[in-house]
Amino acid sequence: MERSSVSMQDVARAAGVSPQTVSRVANGSNAVRPETRQRVEAAMERLGYRPNYAARALKHGQFKNIGVVLFHMTTFGNARILNGIVEAAEDDGYATTLVTIGHGHVRTLQAIAERMKQLPVDGVIVVLEERIADFDDFEPPKELPFVLVNESAANHCPTIDADQYGCSTAIVDYLLSKGHKTVYHITGPSASQAARSRARGWHEALEQFGVPIPPTYVGDWGADSGYQAGLALAHEADCTAIYAANDQMAYGAILGLKAAGKRVPEDVSVIGVDDSLSEIVPRLNLTTMRMKFEEIGREAYSMVRRICDGERVPVGVKTVIPTELIERSSVRELNG
Repeated sequence: MERSSVSMQDVARAAGVSPQTVSRVANGSNAVRPETRQRVEAAMERLGYRPNYAARALKHGQFKNIGVVLFHMTTFGNARILNGIVEAAEDDGYATTLVTIGHGHVRTLQAIAERMKQLPVDGVIVVLEERIADFDDFEPPKELPFVLVNESAANHCPTIDADQYGCSTAIVDYLLSKGHKTVYHITGPSASQAARSRARGWHEALEQFGVPIPPTYVGDWGADSGYQAGLALAHEADCTAIYAANDQMAYGAILGLKAAGKRVPEDVSVIGVDDSLSEIVPRLNLTTMRMKFEEIGREAYSMVRRICDGERVPVGVKTVIPTELIERSSVRELNG
C-alpha cells in the first residue's frame, strides 16, 4: 500500500480499533490505554501512515512553524535565502521545517503540497530553481498557504525573487558604457531558471543596443567551468568584456584568462553576479551585481506569515528585490 494512500480507517482495521481511537493516538490524547496506543502506533509504522497535520492546524490552531522546500542546499543563493527565512522566523517566535526534494522525488508543487500536509507546518515557502510541470495550474490547499521564490510570477501563489533579467540588462549597459564593443557571457546550467533569465537579459540587451552578439560559453556555476571558459575566451580577439552568471565562474574565468596570458582588467574586464566571494577571497577585486538573497528570504517569510494571519497577499505578480552593483577593480573603461 502506498504511503500517501493510507487512511485512518486502514490503520484502524490493521490495529483492530475504531477510527476514533486512531484519531486520539494521532492527536496525542491521553485517553488511550498504553497497550492500545502501542498497537495503533505499530500499525501506523507498518502501513506508513502519517497524520494530516494541516487539518489539525485548521481545527486546533497554528503550529508556529513554517515549512521550507529546496531542491538542494549547495548553492550560495539557496543557503542565504534559507538563512534569511530562519532568522526572520526566529525573530518572530516561529520554527522552520526544512524539506529537500532531490532527484528521484516527484518534482511538482502538488507532490510538495501532499508531503507538507503531513507535517506540522502553518505555511510553506518553496524555492524553485527549475521550471516544474504544474507551475501554471497549481493551487495551494486552502488550509496550507504557499509562497514561491521563483523568477516567474505564479497564477495562484504569491511570488518573490531578485530581478534576474534586469540584473543582466544593467550589466550589459554598464560594460557598454565603459566603451566595450560587445559582452561575452558565461551562462549557468540550462536547467536553472535564473541562468536562463540572466542569459535572456544579456542577449536581448545586446540586441537592443544593436551590437554584435557573441557565442555563449556554458558553465555549471562552478569555478572550474569558469576557468575553462576563461582559457577559451582569451583567444577571442574581440573579447574585452566578460559577464559570468555567478561570481564563482567569474573568478575562475579571471584565473583562466591569466593562465592564458591575459591581464584583468587591462586586457579583459570581468563582472560576476551574487557577491558570494566577499568573505571568502582575500583582497577580492571582482566587480559584481549583488543579489540580496537574505532579504528575499525574510520577505518570503513575511508574506507567508501574513497569509497565515488572514491577510491577502497579491498573486499573479512577482515581488522584486532589486540587485546592487558593487564596483571593485575587475572592470576598466576603454580609451577612445
